[in-house]
Amino acid sequence: MASRKSSRATGGSPSPGSKRETKHGGSKNGKKEGLSGSSFFTWFMVIALLGVWTSVAVVWFELVDYEEVLAKAKDFRYNLSEVLQGKLGIYDADGDGDFDVEDAKVLLGLKERSVPAQPTSSESEETVQPAEKSYVESEHKTADIELEDEIQSVLHEALHSHPDADPAVEDVGVVESESYEVPALDDYVADLEERVSDPDTAGDTEIMSEDAMEHYAEDRVHEDYSEDQETKHEKQTETQDTEEINEEFDISKDLSGIESKQTEDDVAIEPEESEKPVKAEDYSDDVQVGKSEKETEQDKTEKAKKKKKPKLLNKFDKTIKAELDAAEKLRKKGKVEEALRAFEALVNQYPQSPRARYGKAQSEDDLAEKMRSNEMLQQAINTYDEVVSLPNVPSDLIKLSLKREADRQQFLGRMRGSLVTLQKLVQLFPSETSFKNDLGVGYLLIGDNSNAKKVYEEVLSLAPNDGFAKVHYGFILKAENKIAESIPYLQEGLESGDPGTDDGRFYFHLGDALQRMGNKEAYKWYELGYQRGHFASVWQRSLYNVKGLKAQPWWTARETGYTELVKSLEKNWKLIRDEGLAVMDKKRNLFLPEDENLREKGDWSQFTLWQQGRKNENACKSVPKTCALLERFPEATGCRRGQIKYSIMHPGTHVWPHTGPTNCRLRMHLGLVIPKEGCRIRCAQENRGWEEGKVLIFDDSFEHEVWQDAESYRLIFIVDVWHPELTAQQRRTLPAI
Repeated sequence: MASRKSSRATGGSPSPGSKRETKHGGSKNGKKEGLSGSSFFTWFMVIALLGVWTSVAVVWFELVDYEEVLAKAKDFRYNLSEVLQGKLGIYDADGDGDFDVEDAKVLLGLKERSVPAQPTSSESEETVQPAEKSYVESEHKTADIELEDEIQSVLHEALHSHPDADPAVEDVGVVESESYEVPALDDYVADLEERVSDPDTAGDTEIMSEDAMEHYAEDRVHEDYSEDQETKHEKQTETQDTEEINEEFDISKDLSGIESKQTEDDVAIEPEESEKPVKAEDYSDDVQVGKSEKETEQDKTEKAKKKKKPKLLNKFDKTIKAELDAAEKLRKKGKVEEALRAFEALVNQYPQSPRARYGKAQSEDDLAEKMRSNEMLQQAINTYDEVVSLPNVPSDLIKLSLKREADRQQFLGRMRGSLVTLQKLVQLFPSETSFKNDLGVGYLLIGDNSNAKKVYEEVLSLAPNDGFAKVHYGFILKAENKIAESIPYLQEGLESGDPGTDDGRFYFHLGDALQRMGNKEAYKWYELGYQRGHFASVWQRSLYNVKGLKAQPWWTARETGYTELVKSLEKNWKLIRDEGLAVMDKKRNLFLPEDENLREKGDWSQFTLWQQGRKNENACKSVPKTCALLERFPEATGCRRGQIKYSIMHPGTHVWPHTGPTNCRLRMHLGLVIPKEGCRIRCAQENRGWEEGKVLIFDDSFEHEVWQDAESYRLIFIVDVWHPELTAQQRRTLPAI
């Protein structure tokens, strides 16, 4: 207002006052004169007083949001948690021992300094071990020199920014009127929050390398339980607690849990893209997946518990929080070696600190991934175990340590060692059903379905609506061939939407159980599994897949590119037949009954020559010419996801609709002894029959079904080959099935 009045008084049309001044106060020569010195001084004083009163009003009425100022400062690249623990001690302007709102006012010149700031002496700073100084001092030297100017510039910027300019500030922390503390571990704790309460987050229960499964026989229906491996974890693991160390090693910390993606394209150097078939009729509205609107109070209570942040620091660790934050900051920035040295120094200095030792274990875990070292991973496992043995360990930290220890043991194939760890976890926290669920998975991984069943029965007695326990209990019942009993558990578990239930295997087995009961609802669940990304299509329901491979039920020899193999088989079919007939003597027991629960009825046996790319030397001694013939074709003998075998099926046999385990192979059937009528195979929606001396080729990842209604046996020769679109790298690195 003052400036606008001044402009009107000195220019444009003159005011009455100015006219009078011209008339009576003009110079002798008649020239006009501007504002007098006293008038200019008056206006200057008015403006000055307005400025003073404005400044007073800003402070007195708190027109500036200093909380917003400090919230802005948090985004500064220095972790203010560290800063507040010592670095900003030199900016303590009011002598109260910390840097707060009042100190900010002094730095901005809005308040007089009441107590001279005293630089923190070297004696008052936290003790840093020599090993720690090596990586901390270099950063602090430059940081301390520039800190004052940078902090003041940030505060100045914050003062002049719009209060709503940074909506993320609300999530950063809480500013109190007298003190400001931003825990540097907040982000880290947030990452771990669900891992304490949620049994199905990745890195905690994604526990499986598919090679922990037993060998697949013909047309396997996945009755062996095995958790999908972590992303990028294509490892061969054994169901025994072996001391053998895997050659390949790659850890992913991304959390996906037991909700497996059922893909293996990570094995290749460049992952393949998924080919999504055209969706069939949408049944999604017919089946409700997820929590129903009738959510119980128990569910709400459990959700509230899950939101609660874990407490990782005991009383002592809170006193060294700044040092822990500094080390954790290095780990979060990916400076794994420096972080490990920092935590090792803290462990040496404070051997009773659980949080320091846990940080050391995490750093070793990270370094193991970086180095691809199982030896380093074993060291991390040992350190996780050490955390639990220390005094005064927060219960949340015990949970995290033991869960991660069990997970890493499973990754290395130490299934029985992992089981011991999970048992310890259940003993320490008997009321935690999530740990019992993990224990049940542990039993399933070593093939102990009986104890797994007992665990899930206990969980369901305590928490009848536990969806995770339901789907696993239903899975076990189906493996026991209790088909009708398994259906409600699998269905209710999937409908619960609980973590860990949205898994392709459970859609697979529910649909299969419904099919065997003659219930057409099976295809609605298959469709839903497809929509959820677990199946390539309603008909192609294999669980271990490489994305982007050509997908069709039936193939020609030319389409496969394996024309030489097909020609050789068809040219020598009688030789193959005669050697097969020579070993059909039941007394020799070379043909073994199909034991994968694929038959509704009848008699079906097989004689295997190659399994998972490994030659059965003893078997080949019985059919030497056939094996010699096949040695020339590595696409077959080297197919580690398939078999080469004779298959005999007797009259009255029906094989349930089923799918193979993977889309990485194609299956060839060479007809050897084929009845004139009564034998047929359906793949997807097309039926075909065999001919003696001719090869049928189909993709057994598509649903297929077999009927043998002839009056005599049917003998065929089965040869699995790599899918022709797999690269040489993929063929070398894909784990065997």
